[in-house]
Amino acid sequence: MRIERIEHIGIAVSNLDEAIRFYEKVLNLTCYAIEAVADQKVRTAFFKVGETKIELLESTDPEGPIGKFIEKKGEGIHHIAFAVDNIEQALAETESKGVKLIDQTPRNGAEGLRIGFLHPKNTMGVLTEFCSGK
Repeated sequence: MRIERIEHIGIAVSNLDEAIRFYEKVLNLTCYAIEAVADQKVRTAFFKVGETKIELLESTDPEGPIGKFIEKKGEGIHHIAFAVDNIEQALAETESKGVKLIDQTPRNGAEGLRIGFLHPKNTMGVLTEFCSGK
């Protein structure tokens, strides 16, 4: 497995429109994409900061993962995502090292990426995502 870069940092927000305004008006960043990911029950907004992206995540269902996260922990950093050269290999190699996976096989994520999550109980409490190209 080769980690290429930090792909994005996911931030759970209660109101996507208000969060976008903050990132644009206060931080002077430009939202370049808004996307709904129905199977993950979220709407996302993306900002570029150098080669790294910020992904804002708003739940479309209180029972979805972001809705449950916000209910339990409040708004804030939800996950860190690493771009990997081969997601299948990265997941298999990580699992072979004793790390529990949330996703045994990659699934479709925002921006056409293939994604897979590692369980935070094995990653020092940080929900970790692997992403691979479009």
